[in-house]
This record gives sequence, structure tokens and C-alpha cells, in this order.
Amino acid sequence: MSEASPESNQDSNNNESAPAGQTISDRASDFMSQANEMLGKVDWSQMGKYGKAAGIIAVVIVAQIVIKVVVDTVNFFPILPGLLELLGIVVVGQWSWQNLTTSEKRNAVLEKVQNIRKEYID
Repeated sequence: MSEASPESNQDSNNNESAPAGQTISDRASDFMSQANEMLGKVDWSQMGKYGKAAGIIAVVIVAQIVIKVVVDTVNFFPILPGLLELLGIVVVGQWSWQNLTTSEKRNAVLEKVQNIRKEYID
């Protein structure tokens, strides 16, 4: 083992990593000047787009977490998922009966879907 104390080893390690004659405040000031130069080159007029994209991503992540918690809570009760599945089947059956029984109703549904597609996609 070495006879030098751990504190003296730390001091010698800090001095070896720093360039000769520079203190921590000098290195911090150099770093800040380099950071300011790099930030000065950024086109801040485009940052609105990036901010919106980051916000949308954050909202999607939070929504996914909330949905997972709700689904896990629903699945915790043994009978509730089966009842919700049955409710879904009843609602789809009722909608199908109301909107798909005659050719006129089917054509109307098809026209609505095509209009929505044209409005939002085209």
C-alpha cells in the first residue's frame, strides 16, 4: 500500500487531468464560451417545430401510461373484462343492424367513409 493519504492522491489526479495552469473556473468559462458559440449557430426560428414535436411525444407517452394503468385496473376485477367484451359485441351488433341491413344504408356508410377520407387524407 502507498504511504500517501487518499486526499493527496485525489489532488494529484485532479491536477493531472487539468491542463497546466488552468483552474476549474477557467475550464468552466472556456466550456461556457464554446457552448454559447454553438448555441449562437442554432436557427431558433425552427425550434417551434421541435418544441411541438417534443410536446406531442410527451403527451403520447403520458397517455400510454394512463391507458395502461386503466387497463390494468380493469383487468384486476375478474368479471369486468368479460362484461366489457360482451358490451362491445352488443354495440357492434346494434350498429351493424342499424347501418348495414339494406343496400342503401351500406352505400350511405361507404359514402361517409369516402368523404371523411377525402377530407382528411387528400
